[in-house]
Amino acid sequence: MRGEPTCPRCGAHPTAPGVWSNRWTCSRHGEIFPVSPVREPNARLVRQLAERSAVPLWAPWPLMRGWVIGAVLEAGDDPSGVQATAVALSGPNPFGGAADLVLVAEEQGVGLGAGIAGIDGPDPGDAVKADPHAHVEVKGRLAPLWCVPGRPDRAVYAGQSGGMWLWMILYPESAGLLMLEELVFEDLRDLGREVELLPYGTPPPWLPPGSAEST
Repeated sequence: MRGEPTCPRCGAHPTAPGVWSNRWTCSRHGEIFPVSPVREPNARLVRQLAERSAVPLWAPWPLMRGWVIGAVLEAGDDPSGVQATAVALSGPNPFGGAADLVLVAEEQGVGLGAGIAGIDGPDPGDAVKADPHAHVEVKGRLAPLWCVPGRPDRAVYAGQSGGMWLWMILYPESAGLLMLEELVFEDLRDLGREVELLPYGTPPPWLPPGSAEST
């Protein structure tokens, strides 16, 4: 069904809080923070999320040439607030054709990054114990990232920034070549009225959980 919250890890429709639990519950993953439906973005949607989120909304800054914001997601509930965000961008693939980049910021254990990456656990696990494979600049500081095995059709990198997980999911896998660029991330919450000037597009059709719907 369209327009309903979903589990951040598997995309299933969870059970709402009720008599037996004050948390949303997935039949596979237990208590979760549900994810909002994927919606076509606009400045108002981004600004509203930025104003009430304690979790960053990461985006490359300035945006790469030809890239647009295709979706914004949030995971959380009323008592706890926003526990995870995802900003999806679409643009040209260095190898030709189109590419998507999804940046996830989340508190420990939410599982939104893992769900989009296509891995079983809620976090990168042992993948982040070796030497880092890449670095990105996050608000003026270098953040190490590790390549995480996920679905074969996408490249996945994960690390931490500010005590939260930072995920980069690139689709298709060949778009991982973008990791060779000197990427700089800024928090959309800090851009103020510049959010009004960002280019907006449509959600990537493969993006889980949920299905795209227009605002």
